[in-house]
Amino acid sequence: MSSSQTVFSAPAGSEWWRDAVIYQVYPRSFKDSNGDGMGDLGGVTEKLPYLKDLGVDAVWLSPFYLSPQHDAGYDVADYRTVDPRFGSLEDFDRMREEAHRLGLKIIVDLVPNHTSEDHEWFQAALAAGPGSPERERYMFREGTGENGELPPNNWKSLFGGAAWSRVPDGQWYLHLFDSSQPDLNWENPEVWEEFRAILRFWLDRGADGFRVDVAHGMIKADGLPDWDEQVHMVEGTDAAEDDDAAATRPTDVGSASTVDSGNDDAAALGPETVGVEQGDLAAGSAEGAAAPAADAEEAAPTKTMDTGPYFDQDGVHEIYRDWNRVLQEYPGERMLVVEAWVGPASRLARYVREDEAQQAFNFDFLVAGWHRDRMRDTIETSLRANAEVGAPCTWVLSNHDTVRHPSRYGLSSRTAYPNGIGAQDEQPHHDQGLRRARAAALVELSLPGSAYVYQGDELGLPEHTELPDDARQDPTFHRSLGAELGRDGARVPLPWSPVGEGLGFGPAPWLPQPESFAEITVDHQLGDPQSTLNLYRRALRLRHELGLGATGFAWHPLSEDEQGVLAYVLPRADGDVLVAANLGESAVGFEELSRGELLLASGQDAVVGDRLSVDSAVWLKL
Repeated sequence: MSSSQTVFSAPAGSEWWRDAVIYQVYPRSFKDSNGDGMGDLGGVTEKLPYLKDLGVDAVWLSPFYLSPQHDAGYDVADYRTVDPRFGSLEDFDRMREEAHRLGLKIIVDLVPNHTSEDHEWFQAALAAGPGSPERERYMFREGTGENGELPPNNWKSLFGGAAWSRVPDGQWYLHLFDSSQPDLNWENPEVWEEFRAILRFWLDRGADGFRVDVAHGMIKADGLPDWDEQVHMVEGTDAAEDDDAAATRPTDVGSASTVDSGNDDAAALGPETVGVEQGDLAAGSAEGAAAPAADAEEAAPTKTMDTGPYFDQDGVHEIYRDWNRVLQEYPGERMLVVEAWVGPASRLARYVREDEAQQAFNFDFLVAGWHRDRMRDTIETSLRANAEVGAPCTWVLSNHDTVRHPSRYGLSSRTAYPNGIGAQDEQPHHDQGLRRARAAALVELSLPGSAYVYQGDELGLPEHTELPDDARQDPTFHRSLGAELGRDGARVPLPWSPVGEGLGFGPAPWLPQPESFAEITVDHQLGDPQSTLNLYRRALRLRHELGLGATGFAWHPLSEDEQGVLAYVLPRADGDVLVAANLGESAVGFEELSRGELLLASGQDAVVGDRLSVDSAVWLKL
């Protein structure tokens, strides 16, 4: 069946998270309220009215816990307090109270795969010695070799180098990321109980949900078998690669950029209309049990990503069943969204079955690039797989771990997904990248499900591609000895105003801002009706007015032709909406452009005469 024949029914359920637009705040780069060079919770509270006016529904905050900040807060020393750099628990309470007053939900980041080496548990484990209950909370093992001088296995860190470090008494501990981030032992019931308590701590303080970091981690294969490959956090396809080749094969199976191969088992479904009915799911076990529900895992789709013996293990799903039960103890439709780099789409959908998480990030959409066929196929397989489990899709273009999409879209390859862009690399074509990013926003914000906006997306912020090496702080850069530039270029503090220190962010920002940011500040864009910020504001207002995100979906025949147009219809009782984006090489005319009502266009020249311009998108009411 061709994709143009497929119709997806409007999703069931009315929970707020099913069609929410969720804004990611990276606190250290959002707004500095106390002049120390780092953003904080006070700065977030100050700018909540801006987010309300933007039109988002919820705010997800990257970690603000007590941390030595070796990995920008994803190395947590205490899950129940706020790092003084960001404020205090009282500051969190004030922020949450103001957000709820404005009608905004608050989502807290949760890091369950590992802690900081400064966490009291790990310090106790080092002091207690081999065989102690304290060490059983982590992945301590004896070494190999004649005298235990070699690591327990050959696993490699995602940040470069070995995944094991040795302590003075001779044992080794596992750290899939930095050596300062020891992996927890999720075979230990004490770890399960601790994270239930952490969830309840923040739920009691009014958190509306959690984003789960490395959600496909935690559980390791029995025996910790050797694995010769390496997973890279931000490595992607070579920018010089031929686009047609990139469109016909999955990217590096060991990378975060791997996309669905199209061999999704859901593609074999026969009915032309895909609804939201689902079969009975295996019941979760009682609280405290760590065994997977066997029946639910027996029919697991075959992986199209080789995630090795430490990611996407079947046992991880029982963790989400357990946490789902915790969330059900609280009113208000609390939610989990998981960061799981897995494939195919039907395997990712296992994380959002009825008794597990509510959402999973759709990274296949993020890495599809500015390529009509890849984007179309990703939308198709994502909607199909999630419909089978009754869960909403999510759509995201950038986050704190990726090169910002206006810069990716400005590279010579339509499907480039580099692991950072430096001064010696190909420099993005700014105007082309921004034009495509504006069109992509109209696609993302119209699709059924929930949309995620990374801070600065609404400004069209580019990657900082000229960061000096001595300014870089990402451990990926340092552990790889500069072979991987890392993620700092996407984490540069936001420009709020053309006047004031740090372009309104605050004095001496922790990462330097490029000179180009002075021309695209929030204040500058608010005064320009054609700015990217005002495009987002109009799109989000229309999304709410038209009920987009909660509609059905049907492909338009244009999505199958050779002109490179992505087009689909969103059925509505008082007039369907046609979304069309031209990812081709020339302007395209079609009947609806002349007879439909133009609701929104990605630029002033998106429609010229009766033709849709290249790298442009429109919403039309039919």
